[in-house]
Amino acid sequence: MSYHLAKSIGLKPTVRAIPQTNAALRLASRPKAYSTRLLSECTRLQGQTVSPAKSVCGPEVPKTVKHRTGERHVACYTPLLIRSMTSLEKALIPRLKSSIAIFCIVLQGLQWTAAAQDNSPASARIPTLTRDKRRLSQLLGNYQAPAVSPVNESNTTRLDSLLRAGNLYLSMEDAIALAIENNIYVEVQRYGPLITDANLQRARAGGALRTGLPTVQSGPSSAPLSQTPNFITVPTTTFPVNSFLQPSGAALPGLDPILSGSYQYQYSSAPQSNTVVTGTNVLIDRNNQGQVTYSQNFLTGTNVSLGYNDYRLDSNATRAQLNPYRSAAVSLNVTQHLLQGFGMAVNRRMIQIARNGRELTDLQFKQQVIVVVASAMSLYWDLVSFNDDVKAKRESLAYNQRLYNDAKRLVAIGTLASIEVIRADAAVAGAQQNLIISETRVLQQETILKDFVSRNGVASPVVEEAHIVPTDRIRMPEVEAIQPYQDLVAQALSGRPEMAIARMRITNAKINLRGSKAALLPTVDAFGNLANSGLAGSINSLSAAPMQGPASLIGGYGDLLSQIFDRSFPNYALGVQVNIPIFNRVARADYALDQITERQQELALLAAEKQVRVDVQNAIIGLHQARATYEASVKQRTLQEQTLDGERRKLNLGASTTFNVILVERDLATAQSAEVAALSNYSKARVQLDFSTAQTLTNNNISIAEAFEGRISRPPSPLP
Repeated sequence: MSYHLAKSIGLKPTVRAIPQTNAALRLASRPKAYSTRLLSECTRLQGQTVSPAKSVCGPEVPKTVKHRTGERHVACYTPLLIRSMTSLEKALIPRLKSSIAIFCIVLQGLQWTAAAQDNSPASARIPTLTRDKRRLSQLLGNYQAPAVSPVNESNTTRLDSLLRAGNLYLSMEDAIALAIENNIYVEVQRYGPLITDANLQRARAGGALRTGLPTVQSGPSSAPLSQTPNFITVPTTTFPVNSFLQPSGAALPGLDPILSGSYQYQYSSAPQSNTVVTGTNVLIDRNNQGQVTYSQNFLTGTNVSLGYNDYRLDSNATRAQLNPYRSAAVSLNVTQHLLQGFGMAVNRRMIQIARNGRELTDLQFKQQVIVVVASAMSLYWDLVSFNDDVKAKRESLAYNQRLYNDAKRLVAIGTLASIEVIRADAAVAGAQQNLIISETRVLQQETILKDFVSRNGVASPVVEEAHIVPTDRIRMPEVEAIQPYQDLVAQALSGRPEMAIARMRITNAKINLRGSKAALLPTVDAFGNLANSGLAGSINSLSAAPMQGPASLIGGYGDLLSQIFDRSFPNYALGVQVNIPIFNRVARADYALDQITERQQELALLAAEKQVRVDVQNAIIGLHQARATYEASVKQRTLQEQTLDGERRKLNLGASTTFNVILVERDLATAQSAEVAALSNYSKARVQLDFSTAQTLTNNNISIAEAFEGRISRPPSPLP
């Protein structure tokens, strides 16, 4: 019931002003304040149970009205007054029940939509391609530039939550999560779907694929140390090629429909050599000509165009029967490729390649994430081992300092030659130098790791000044559990992204070969034309003698259109056009080149498979070697400790010299450093085995979906 109808039957609605806002936006943005309350009232009107939500009008029935001032109001009618309404109201309410029910369903849908928006997670850090959604922009959107979201230069909140008192407390899980969330190499790969979507849009319009995908980048190397080589590298094939192939062979049809038109006004005057034809010595023409054409190509190799041509002439010729007159024609042209360019398999080949590009994007993103995770683990374990090496160097310096003090004491009492003090002092200087080198190596490693796991690197003063405190330690398992070689190879062949990428490239090469094969055929096109024309005008009033024209052509624009649609003057044409290249050398060469590309892709797959087997074998060997090296280094360090202890006792008894003790202590320091490096190499050998067998993400509980969103759901590790 409207606001004015209520006034006409004697009701006085209570009007409460609502801010001048679009009603749908108001309901969607504040569902609890509007849609829930109106839904409660609608439910009560239908005789259903009233929900506990309060009505915006209290015990009244809401009605939305709009005053002349443009302000929106809600008119509320008391139920007691509604019960006392006239029979007109009783007749209208049952008819409105269906509309009220639909309105209530719409309100419920708005509630669900708003609730889903309220419960949605924080905006993901994914690059997006946006367009203006305003109504006018929707009409003109095809001619406006889409906007790619700007680069996100900020780090995730995980990094700030791990900082405390100038220290960055970092566990292995946090290092991996920070690398996935903030690493620039991963962020570059997040633009891959936008590239493939844009290329798919080009392919659907009949265009060539413009650019390839971003390449996978290797992680950085650790601070220089001869015992810790960089294990993690990007897997490559023997014949790297662009992810997207350029079309060859049969030309791709443009699939976007084209609407073209033109208009021309022309004034012309020309002298006449006689007056027999025109009836005047100077012929003056004024003509207007316009045409509109709609054309579209189809994947079947068909071209259809529909055109309308209009021409109007007004001249001073006295001999023309109709002056002025207008002629027009509607034409339909259809062309079908019969050999070259025929069929959907040929014409949609780039669309299939573009769709495969999305899978290539996912595979390359997964490969980049694997490389980044493995690199983060390698950098982290190197930092842990470098810190352990600093501890060993400090112990060595402390021991040499004690040895120097003991030598000075013995020289002072006359039981030791003074040369021994010089030797002990030189040993202290050497230990200090080794400690400085080890400490600076830690600083370098911290800089590399901070740059790798943050978006802006050490450009941030807080990150630059923070000292990384690793909270995880390297642990050697008692028993090495390794699956059989063939099982590991099977896992690698099925799970390594580069294998799937190589197979996908072979598929794309086979698809592209269809166009080259179709180009070997001659060009045979069948065409047909159907046109209806018309002409209408007025009797020439410039003639001195009265003239008579054909009655069917005398009239205006309506008569002209009647002639066209009645097909008074039809025109038909059918034909075949044949184009046969004599030598066909270009098409044959293109087909040969595309076949060579396919064979190269097959060889690349074979090379990748061989490399996978070699990687798995080398990873197993490297793991066994690293474990054996660590066990040997532990024994070597234990023996050197026992040797040093014995040499100290001999020195105290006068049976040895400070020089001998320094040599043994130097051997112990070397054995300790070798043990630290061997343990680090073992941890990285384990990382390399997971990398080679495609188990990096599985063993570290990493979801590709979370990695693509740039937010790992696992909370940061608690600070110690």
